[in-house]
Amino acid sequence: MANNLFVTYDLIKNKDYEAVHKAIQSLGDWAKVTESNWYVNSAYTAEQAARIVKAAIDHDDKLIVVDAKNNSFYCYNISSEVLEYMQNHWHL
Repeated sequence: MANNLFVTYDLIKNKDYEAVHKAIQSLGDWAKVTESNWYVNSAYTAEQAARIVKAAIDHDDKLIVVDAKNNSFYCYNISSEVLEYMQNHWHL
C-alpha cells in the first residue's frame, strides 16, 4: 500500500534544488504543491523517505516528511522548540 507523503524542505546555504528534486521524485508518483512542498504517493515510510532526501541536502538544511496516511512525521534540523511543540500536540 502506498503512503501519502508531504515533503517540505528549506535549503539554507548551498541550494542544489535539482538534487533535492530528483531525490523527492525518486520516492514515487509526485506533484509539486508549492515551491518547497511536494506530495508523493510512495511505498516508503516518512523515515525512509526523509533519509533518502537527506542524502541530497546539506547538513544545515531543514527537512520534514509527513505521512498523512499513517499520521506520522520524520524530520531533520527542525528547531528543538518546534519539534517539542509538534511532539506534544501531534494527535495519534
